[in-house]
Amino acid sequence: MAPAVAVTAAPAPEVQPLRTEFDFVLPRGYVDEDGTVHREGTMRLATARDELSPLYDGRVRERPEYLSVVLLARVVTRLGTVEKITDWVIEHLFASDLAFLQDLYRRINQEGHTRAAVTCPECTHEFAVDIAAGRLGE
Repeated sequence: MAPAVAVTAAPAPEVQPLRTEFDFVLPRGYVDEDGTVHREGTMRLATARDELSPLYDGRVRERPEYLSVVLLARVVTRLGTVEKITDWVIEHLFASDLAFLQDLYRRINQEGHTRAAVTCPECTHEFAVDIAAGRLGE
């Protein structure tokens, strides 16, 4: 009769909690009425309602490109010490900051992360960077 073999179960893989908020640092920053620059903020994952509600907004119906402004105003939950993120705040971002937030929105809602693959121009080493963590190159 063959000796008994002890069988142990492999440990269950660690389940990562769902991340619903992502901190970011804008490339230039939002300048408020007092001249204060606000760069650090937080964006949350979008819900189906976030994506559907702007479609009933007259401004979006008239100019579909306005969708990203309305959508970002819904999902950006913090920007420096700005009390409320509104369409007006998003409209007054520098174009580079708007593009940054649009890309961040796409990454977290479609790809589920804020990492981007980059290649060093000097040595051609490929690696990933977290674009929400700060300015590239820092």
